Amino acid sequence: MRNPIESLGYKILTASSQAASSEEGLPKLSRRGFMVLGTALGSSCSMVSSAKPDAPAAAAPVDPAAAPARTAQNKEYRTPRARGPVPRNPDMSLPAGGASSGVTFSRVAVSQPYIALTFDDGPHPKNTPRLLDMLRERNIKATFYVIGRNVDLYPTVLRRTVSEGHEIGNHTYTHPILSKLSDSAIRQELTKCRDAVARAAGVQPRTMRPPYGALLQRQREWVRSELNYPTIMWSVDPLDWKRPGASVITSRILSGTTPGAIVLAHDLHASTVDAMPATLDGLLNKGFKFVTVSQLLAMGAQSAPGQVAGQ
Repeated sequence: MRNPIESLGYKILTASSQAASSEEGLPKLSRRGFMVLGTALGSSCSMVSSAKPDAPAAAAPVDPAAAPARTAQNKEYRTPRARGPVPRNPDMSLPAGGASSGVTFSRVAVSQPYIALTFDDGPHPKNTPRLLDMLRERNIKATFYVIGRNVDLYPTVLRRTVSEGHEIGNHTYTHPILSKLSDSAIRQELTKCRDAVARAAGVQPRTMRPPYGALLQRQREWVRSELNYPTIMWSVDPLDWKRPGASVITSRILSGTTPGAIVLAHDLHASTVDAMPATLDGLLNKGFKFVTVSQLLAMGAQSAPGQVAGQ
């Protein structure tokens, strides 16, 4: 039986904002209690600017729209299929990605318009499968920075993600602020997530992303040397955790993406997934080619030293 606190937290985190305001019987929590649940169960990670990745951040506001929006008939919202053919990422004979000597990356120097699209905080039982449908239709491979506890809850979603050729990254087991933890606690968070991924899908993460972007430089170097994980930050952040709307998310990603970019998004949020058809098509129409983070790092390793986040 699921822990009643977990069940309550999941109900709050996955209810839509309208449903949360109208549903009877949903207990009212204090702001502090609500934030504690959000931190415990996993919330958005982009509150720390990629320009200042070492600074710890406050817990993210909980997104009550984590589940698909609902229509007036109380049916699950499904993103309409595009009319006519959609653009497709070209088939590329690229290796899975080799080791890189860098410690931290927010983007990679490449000679062609390659980019890496990343999604944090999943797997989610409804949003992630919708997103996978969109990616498969466009022949796009992305990198998913998963929370170990969510992997244990939804292993079949992770197995599908892996079977369709996407890369899995380590995003800790419980989504804490790592810069406030001891080395032993960080090791436990990362190894528990790694083991959850291995149990569910038989693969191992190649890279890690710290929740909220909060990991001190000393910690990054230690994680790289002991656990062999480069720290992956981002160069494009649409602030989708603030739920600005699908069109705004699309506009921010399209305007901010350049060759070698690492794009941050969250499959935890339904509005982010709603934004993806227009976002993916817009990037493809601009000539960008999607690769996984490890593939992007391998391209950079062939031509230039690793770039530290913020540079």
